[in-house]
Amino acid sequence: MRRTSLRGLLPALLLALVCAPSAVASPLLTLRSDGTTYVREDRFVPRAETALPAPAASRQAPATSMRRFGTRAAAAKRTVRGELARLLAAGAIDQATHDDKRRIYADAQRLRGKLGGARKAALAAVLRNLEDVTASGELTPSRLPALFETVARNRQWWSNGPLLRHGARVSFAGSKLVWQFYAGEGLQIQWLGTFGKVNGLWTGNYLTSLRAIVDEALSLASQRAGGIAWEYLFRFDGGRPPWVSGLAQGTAVQAIARAGVKLNEPAYLAAAKSGLGIFREAPPSGVRVATPAGAHYLIYSFASGLRVLNGFTQAVTGLHDYAKLTADPAGAALFAAGDAQLRAELLAYDTGGWSRYSLQRDSDVHYHVVARDFLRNLCTRLSEDAAPAAAPAAPTGGIVPVPAPAPPVGGDPAPYCAAAERWSAYLTRPPALALISTKVRGGKPAAVKVALNKPSYVALALRRDGRTVVTLAGQLASGVRTLRWRYPPRSAGRYRVVIAAKDLTGKRSSGKGELRVLKARSAKR
Repeated sequence: MRRTSLRGLLPALLLALVCAPSAVASPLLTLRSDGTTYVREDRFVPRAETALPAPAASRQAPATSMRRFGTRAAAAKRTVRGELARLLAAGAIDQATHDDKRRIYADAQRLRGKLGGARKAALAAVLRNLEDVTASGELTPSRLPALFETVARNRQWWSNGPLLRHGARVSFAGSKLVWQFYAGEGLQIQWLGTFGKVNGLWTGNYLTSLRAIVDEALSLASQRAGGIAWEYLFRFDGGRPPWVSGLAQGTAVQAIARAGVKLNEPAYLAAAKSGLGIFREAPPSGVRVATPAGAHYLIYSFASGLRVLNGFTQAVTGLHDYAKLTADPAGAALFAAGDAQLRAELLAYDTGGWSRYSLQRDSDVHYHVVARDFLRNLCTRLSEDAAPAAAPAAPTGGIVPVPAPAPPVGGDPAPYCAAAERWSAYLTRPPALALISTKVRGGKPAAVKVALNKPSYVALALRRDGRTVVTLAGQLASGVRTLRWRYPPRSAGRYRVVIAAKDLTGKRSSGKGELRVLKARSAKR
């Protein structure tokens, strides 16, 4: 079949959108087919700490997610073997697929019975997730490849491979996928890490490896939200499988579109377009939350109330790159909706001295830097969109048609550029703090309020008659926060206050104030 030429879609854009691979190679423990392992440094794989969004504060799984699993009686009606037989009878899968998946499941069950300790727990968790998806009625034909690949790879690893620490990344000989170990959940495909590797291969002349990893990833995509998606198949932060991440999916459509252009492969561009589905649909199927300004794209499809800056920013950036690579109006519209909402909520993530990971909590240092870098990426892209197109080089021979550059899809880069600059400055500035409370009532527990512009460890010493009477201390988030004084004296008096703070990067500041203790009220008779 003759391929449609894609090379004219974006002259010079590939260089403009390059994301350089990590300067520090990532260690990847690889299991050979004979059961031995070796460590290789893979410079295309993102760092382990950026491979999956950090769990948010502990919370209950949403009711909509829990209800899908129904009662024990309903779950008992659906078994893995029974559902495979039902799909075969319905003509949804063929006999070879049925037999292969049933064998994988049976082999893993037998091995689980022979293992003990951490190996048994890891394999049992993977089987439990498969059984939960089945019990919920979501064992669809398109999910079979990823689900049973996960079971098969866990069986292979826990038969021969070494024990792993939480967060360790591994691979298997003959496969390009990145896997990660989650304590209590076994080995799972790390889609964000995998598509980060695709982006790394895209930057260089690694065409064979690029095609191999994209083909492997596409073979494991599931039908979801009217398109395809790369689902996470384990319990995470209150969510149950299968769930999707706007962060990972935005990186996926970006990476696959890049590969489609570089390899002149229309099927890849079609797959990237199909990956837009979750950005159109509301959770739990998709990640779109409609807003008056446009749309917020969730980091987790199961957490409709959670807004995470780095996840949203990368989703918007991935949509930008897809739209510019393909000139697809649908992609441009999804980018525009996300861009409008990101601009509207950007200041809510700024404490005046630090960033918030989500609207609910401050960033740690790592995620502060990640958010800063993602904002820089978006700033750079929109700045390039706004710059005048460079004149094409004069042809050296006959008349050579010069394709028109892809149309810009962005808007004013200034808010993103300014935010990235502030985030950088916050890394070098000491915390600003102030004593808010001026008086407390003696004789009963009191709340001493302080104001901070960034998360810090705060120590507050109350002094009287030249000596320190009490010291209050604690790790506090940004904003107006409270230090508890459990036993203020019953007698009235004034105390000099010395307050000091040390932020997450070790920057320090201090100040002084005064606190008046009011006379304790007499007990009523």
